[in-house]
Amino acid sequence: MSKSITKKDNEIQVTFKPRARLLLQLGDQLIKNESIALIELVKNSYDADATKVEVYMENVEDLVNGIIIIEDDGYGMDENTVANVWMEPGSDFKSKQFERREVSPKFKRLPIGEKGIGRFGAHKLGNQIEMTTKKMGSREVYIKIDWTLFNRYKYLNEVPLSFLVREQPLLFKNGKTGTNITISNLRKEWTRGVARDVKRAITSLVSPFEKHESFVAEFDITDKPKWFDGLLEWKDVKHFSLYHFRAILKDNSIVRVDYEFTPWASMSKLPARKIKYHLEKKTNSGFYDSEEKLVDKLSQFEDSEGNYISLEKYDIGEIVFEGYVFDRDAFILKLGVADKKGFKQYLDKNCGVRVFRDGLRVYDYGEPEDDWLGLDLRRVNQPSKRLSNNIVLGAVYLNRTSSFSLEEKTNREGFKENEAYDIFKNSVIHTLSIIEIFRYSDKQRLREIYGPTPKSEPVLQLLGDLKNYIDKKIKDEVINDEITKYLGKIESDYKKINENLLMAAGAGLSMSVVIHEVEKIILEVEKVLIAEKGSERVIKLVKHLSSLIDGYAEIIKKSSQTSENILEILDQALFNTEYRLSVHKIKVIKAYKNYDGKTKTKLARNLLIGSLMNIIDNSIYWLEKGKIINKKLFFDLSEEDNYTNIVIADNGTGFLLPTDEIVEPFVSAKPGGMGLGLHIANEIMSSQGGKLSFPDWGDYDIPNGFKGGAIIVLSFKNK
Repeated sequence: MSKSITKKDNEIQVTFKPRARLLLQLGDQLIKNESIALIELVKNSYDADATKVEVYMENVEDLVNGIIIIEDDGYGMDENTVANVWMEPGSDFKSKQFERREVSPKFKRLPIGEKGIGRFGAHKLGNQIEMTTKKMGSREVYIKIDWTLFNRYKYLNEVPLSFLVREQPLLFKNGKTGTNITISNLRKEWTRGVARDVKRAITSLVSPFEKHESFVAEFDITDKPKWFDGLLEWKDVKHFSLYHFRAILKDNSIVRVDYEFTPWASMSKLPARKIKYHLEKKTNSGFYDSEEKLVDKLSQFEDSEGNYISLEKYDIGEIVFEGYVFDRDAFILKLGVADKKGFKQYLDKNCGVRVFRDGLRVYDYGEPEDDWLGLDLRRVNQPSKRLSNNIVLGAVYLNRTSSFSLEEKTNREGFKENEAYDIFKNSVIHTLSIIEIFRYSDKQRLREIYGPTPKSEPVLQLLGDLKNYIDKKIKDEVINDEITKYLGKIESDYKKINENLLMAAGAGLSMSVVIHEVEKIILEVEKVLIAEKGSERVIKLVKHLSSLIDGYAEIIKKSSQTSENILEILDQALFNTEYRLSVHKIKVIKAYKNYDGKTKTKLARNLLIGSLMNIIDNSIYWLEKGKIINKKLFFDLSEEDNYTNIVIADNGTGFLLPTDEIVEPFVSAKPGGMGLGLHIANEIMSSQGGKLSFPDWGDYDIPNGFKGGAIIVLSFKNK
C-alpha cells in the first residue's frame, strides 16, 4: 500500500473486464485481409505437424450459403487443449513451447504461431465457425461459435459457449487425426480477383524453389474452377529467368555464392556463365579466379564505421538467399516469350524478395506493395545496374531456432524493426549488391549482341551511316551538299551538348567529394576545439580548409584547354585529398618530383584534377577494403612515344573486374558504387586527345611493393 494513503482512505480492488467484442476486434484489426486470415489458420495446421492442409470453398458469391473449409491431417486437439488453450485468447502455450525449444513429435517443427490470436482471424471470413478436431487416443471434439453473439453480450465471460465430445467420431474415423474448420455466414462476397490473390498467397506459403514434401497447402473453389484459368505458376515462367543465384550468409560474411547466367536457346551467340565462390575452397587451396576474388574482398558485412557485423552476435543465425532475375525489356521478350502480357502480369504479382522461416513464409515480405529492401529506391540513381523489385523473385531462408531475435509483429506485417532486423536486412542488400555486379556484366554482353543499339556511340554511328547512304543514293550534288551540311551541323551540336553534359557530370561528381572532404575537416576542427580549447592547430586547419575550397573551386570552373604544368596538377589533386589520405594512414610516394622531362601540355586543368581525385578515392576504398596493413600510393611521370604519362599505383587488391568493363558507365565492384568515375575519366582523356590505360606489371618502372595492386596510366599527347 502506498505511504500516501491515510487511515480514512479506502482501497478498492479491481480487475480488467474484457468486453465480448474484444475478440471481434482482434480478428478485424490485427488480421488485415482474407489472405492473411487463411494463412494464420494454415500456420496452425503446420504447427500441428500436418503434412497437408486443404482450403476449399463453395458459393463464395453468396453471403448466406457460402462456406470456407480448412482441413488438415495434423495431430489435432483433445478436450483439455480446446478448453484451456484454443479457448484462451492470447494463450502463451506456443510461446512457452518455443522458449523450451519443444518441437513437434513427427516433423520436429518449432511453433510458428506464438501470439495466441491467429485463430480469431476466422471472424474476418465469416460470422459462424464450426471446428471438429481429434487427437490420437482421444475423443473427437466439436464446437460451434456464432461470432454475432459477441456483440449481444457486454463482457467476454457472459457469452454462452460449450463444446461437444463425441464417443463416435463423425469426421476423423479409423484412427485419423486432424482439425476441420468450417466457416459460414460469410462477411463479404468474394470476387475473382480476391480469389486469385488468395490462391497466390496460399501457394506461395512455401518457397517455389525448394520442395517442402512434409507440408503442402492446397486451395480451390469447387464451383468456380474458371476463376483460376490462365493463372501462371512458377513452373510456367522459371525457364524465362536469365540469372540465378544462391548465397549462404554466416556469422560476419558471405561463405558461399553460386551465380549463373543462362541465356535462352534463342540467344545462341551468348555463352552461359557460372561463378562459384566457396569459402572452404579458399581455405583448402588459397586460389580464386577474378570473380571469386571479388566476392572474397566484399564478403564481410560492415557497418557505416567499417566495423565487422556478426549475424551470430545478433542471434540471426545462418541465412540462405536465393533468387531468379528476369528481363522485361521488349527486345528481350521478343526473343522467346509468347504470352508477354501474362508473363508481365505474373512478374507484377509475384516478384519481390520473400522471407521463409523453417520453410514457412513470413508476411508481408515479397508482396507486390512491399519492397522491404528498397530495391526500387536504390535503382533510381543507377537504373542500368541496380535490380528493381519487379524483376527479382527471391527467397530468404531463416532457421527458427537460431533467428529468435527476429520477432514477428502482432499484426503479421513482418518483423519488429529492431537492431537485429537492420543487420539482417543490410546483409541481404549487401549480398544482392555483389550479384548486381555480376549480372550487369552479363546484361551488357546481352545488349551488345541483341540490344536495340550497338555498343559504339549510337547517335554518331547513325549519322555516319546516314552520310554514307546519302553519298551512295543522292546523286543530285546540290541536294546532297544541303543534306550533308545539316547533318554536319547536327553532329557538331550533338558533340557540343555531349561535352557540356560531360563537364556537368564531372563537376557533379567533384561536388559530392567536396562535401565529403569539407565535412571531414569541419569534424576535425570540432574535435580539436573541444580537446584543446583552441590552438595553432585550429588555425592551421581553418587555413587548410580555405585553401582546400580554393582548390575545389578550380575544379568547378568552366573547363577549357590551356597550357598546364602536370606537376602542379598532381600537387593540387594530392593537396585536395591530403586529409583523407592522412586519416586512412596511406603513405604517398611522389616519384614524379624527380621527373625532369616535359611537364607542360594543353589540357583542361579542372577535369584532370577531378579525374585524379576520383582515382585516389577508389584507391582509398580498396586499400581499406583489402585490410592492407602498410597502405601506399605511388605517383610518377614518364615520357614515351610522344606521350607524357601520369602513372598511379597502389598496393591494394588490384582490379576485381576486367579492365575493359570498368570504364563502361555504371560498372563498379563497389557494392554501393555509382560506376561513373573511371567512365568519366576515360571520356575526359579521350576528349583531351589522350588515353586512359591499365598496364601490366613490368610495363612501367614501379617499386616491387606495388606488385598485385592497381595500376592506372593517364597519357597526354605532347603538343
